[in-house]
Amino acid sequence: MALIERQEELSCLERLIAGAALGEGKIALVSGPSAMGKSALLDALAERAIDVGALAITATASRMEQGLQLGVLRQLIQDAPLVPAERERAERLLEEGRRSAGERAGSELLLEEQVVHALITVLLEQSERYPLVILVDDVHHADRASLICLAYMARRVRGAKAVTVFAHNDGYAHDDLFGTDVLRLPHCRRLRLAPLSRRGVAALMAGRVGLGAVDRFIDEWYKLSGGNPLLAAALAEDHRGRLRTADAPPSELVVGEQFDQAVRECLRRAHPRTAQVAQGLAILGTREGLEELLGLPGFDVGRELDAMAAIGLLGSGTFRHEAVRSAVLAGTELGRRRELYRGAAELAYTRGLPPCVVADLLLHATGIDASWVVPTLEEAAMIALREGRVEEGISYLKLAWRQCADESRRAEIMTMLVRAQWRLNPAAPAGHLDLLAEAMTNGSLRGSDAIVLARALLWHGRFDEAREVLDRLISEMDAADHETRAELLVTQLWLRATHPPLVARTRYPRKADVLAGMVSGAVSRRMESTLALAEVVTRGPRESSLSTVERILESTHLDEMSMDVVENSLLALTYAGRCGLAAPLCDQFSAEASARQAPSRQARLAAIRAEIAIRQGDLPAAERHARTALETIPMSSWGVAIGGPLASMINALTAMGRHDAVREYLDRPVPKAMFQTRYGLHYLHARGRHNLAAESFTLAIHDFLRCGDLMTTWGLDNPSMIPWRADAGEACLRVGQAEEAMDLIEAHLAACDHAAHRARGIGLRLRAAGAEPQRRPALLRQATEYLQLAGDKYELARALSDLAEAYDALGDGRRSRTIAGRALAAAEECQATPMISALSRATEADDVPAPLPAPLPGALIDALSEAERRVAALAAAGYANHEIADKLYITVSTVEQHLTRTYRKLHITGRADLPLIQEFGNRP
Repeated sequence: MALIERQEELSCLERLIAGAALGEGKIALVSGPSAMGKSALLDALAERAIDVGALAITATASRMEQGLQLGVLRQLIQDAPLVPAERERAERLLEEGRRSAGERAGSELLLEEQVVHALITVLLEQSERYPLVILVDDVHHADRASLICLAYMARRVRGAKAVTVFAHNDGYAHDDLFGTDVLRLPHCRRLRLAPLSRRGVAALMAGRVGLGAVDRFIDEWYKLSGGNPLLAAALAEDHRGRLRTADAPPSELVVGEQFDQAVRECLRRAHPRTAQVAQGLAILGTREGLEELLGLPGFDVGRELDAMAAIGLLGSGTFRHEAVRSAVLAGTELGRRRELYRGAAELAYTRGLPPCVVADLLLHATGIDASWVVPTLEEAAMIALREGRVEEGISYLKLAWRQCADESRRAEIMTMLVRAQWRLNPAAPAGHLDLLAEAMTNGSLRGSDAIVLARALLWHGRFDEAREVLDRLISEMDAADHETRAELLVTQLWLRATHPPLVARTRYPRKADVLAGMVSGAVSRRMESTLALAEVVTRGPRESSLSTVERILESTHLDEMSMDVVENSLLALTYAGRCGLAAPLCDQFSAEASARQAPSRQARLAAIRAEIAIRQGDLPAAERHARTALETIPMSSWGVAIGGPLASMINALTAMGRHDAVREYLDRPVPKAMFQTRYGLHYLHARGRHNLAAESFTLAIHDFLRCGDLMTTWGLDNPSMIPWRADAGEACLRVGQAEEAMDLIEAHLAACDHAAHRARGIGLRLRAAGAEPQRRPALLRQATEYLQLAGDKYELARALSDLAEAYDALGDGRRSRTIAGRALAAAEECQATPMISALSRATEADDVPAPLPAPLPGALIDALSEAERRVAALAAAGYANHEIADKLYITVSTVEQHLTRTYRKLHITGRADLPLIQEFGNRP
């Protein structure tokens, strides 16, 4: 194979052979960084020697054979075409020399001069027959006895028809005889091989991967290889390997196993100190500190860094590619690597480098018995978790737990570990709960850390064990610090809203007592958000509490302590009917959870977002978010909280008429313990809604009443959270139990407070279903107003559909068609297929179906005055002029004037062309 960019050196050596044929013996010393093609050059010279009638004898020294005295010289003699007598004589001399070297080990005079002279004479006598070319590769690895002989031969070769060529790597010349005797000889010629140029690398690659790939990747190949032929050839092999396995040519640079092996081979061929410095650099990542880490003088370190740069491994003082660093580390023996990491960790700590830098080194080091190790790992873990590097934080905490000898401290670290693992998957820390329970028993776990254990046990449905933990904490409450007392109060409120059966009758701290002391901002936020949620689900929303959680959400980030605050606050707003505010906040926190690599938090927020979407009537969004929640972490990891996302999925699919898909989710097993939680209430209600839609009325009534019994027993009987009476009343109406139905519906309406717009709208729609035909339109118009305020598009579509039927029953076809068109538009927006089908059939039954008014530009609606908007919204809902006048306390004439101006501003001809009433309500 033709040599690339080595023709000048090869021609020079060929001229030396030509001169040797004339009796001009020469020496050539070929040097350069490792893997620069010196061996290939010697191989090519051996072939040329044969072509011109010269005799080439070769030897290759090896680091592994340096202890074998005269090993290199033996190779040369064995390769020489000696006659039997000469060979026998040479073998005797080699044995004599080996014995002499053994006897004189450590002496300057390692071999007898007569033996050296006789051995070299055997070789040089061959030049009397034909020109002789003696080639010794990797001479820097030759044993000392052979080096003595080769140096002697270098002096003798001048008067013979012989050329002696020695190849050695840079970095060794100062250690061997060639740095002293040989280079001073007048007949010595020195040749140094430089890295290939960009053109040379292109030529090498073209012969292996083709010109097309060269045109695309040459700049990257040249930069990464540094002109080293071995590295460049390895990159070509990696590229070809990808071509063999891929469907299309690689679109990016391929750096694979061949390149890794080439890097290790370069270091294997280099000076041992070069590999040592490479290993240190791979550990530290920077030149700073290498002297201390390796125990080498700065001059030596600098020289080896220069050697690595010459080889092509470094560029601008750092490894050219992460693959180079990885290959260096992989080629370092494990024990040596761990010791280097240990030294680097100690050095980094001494230098005051950031905790995460020190912790990363500690992860790979042998154990360090120092007081600073565990605190450094804990600090690094907190930083990593705060920055969203969850897996790194977990690794630090695991090592800190293993390194820590204090049992109380170990329990605290394990609690931090449980919190961190929870971000990725709530099932991950389940294996640690027994260890924490044991620490609780022996007194090593206490305070807020014990509350973390209780919450984790509750998530996994281990209620009895959680109760034991909480009972023990409460029994020790008088001796507890103020933060622990505050956390106990937060836990009581949270249990009240989420696990009502577990609210112990024992004495929890009073809120007044807790607030009388100082608590941290984090605890204060948890207290306020949990209190708001507990108030909403037990007594209904309180304006002051909701204002507080709004403020909290606007200033809280998803750090390692705030997920409960975010979750409780969002749910409080959601159950209070403030979904329009909760939705964008939930989206904001979901994006943050995704950026922080917190799948568990992503899933929990997706579950909340699905619940919000259900209450907004956005069925496709509810399905999408519920699916995200169920797929981001496995269902088995959800514990008792699985009822939340499952309920949203079942509700969404039911309303969209996808009953086969619903059954798939209903068939999935759920924990029995779930039905002792708020999540179980949502699941029962959703299952009841599905049974109602599937006309399994008895099952539906059973689910609704069971849900209601639990809510009543637990003190959570709030129709804004779950309107179980309204749904049970609808099921009773469907089976003809009118009296029972109306009792349930009236009880539902009586339980609605003034802010429960969604619940009141649902109740009024059902009250209309049981009322006289003449009363139904008025009740349904009221229902649409409340549902418009609530922002629930699906329930609004149901109310509009019922209103269209009510007008049709009274013979008011014009109003019926107008309202039916609006109901159909709303149902299509929700993708509520059953309602769409029913409304489509109703509108198609008419000879001339009423066209749906198209949404109007916002600028037109903005042109309306506040009074005109109120009148237009009521007119669009189907109210007559005198009803609008009574409702707004104005005259009929004023209503007519407002409508006339509205038609003119909106460029429409009458109330049948009024846009959907949402457009009025959504304007500022």
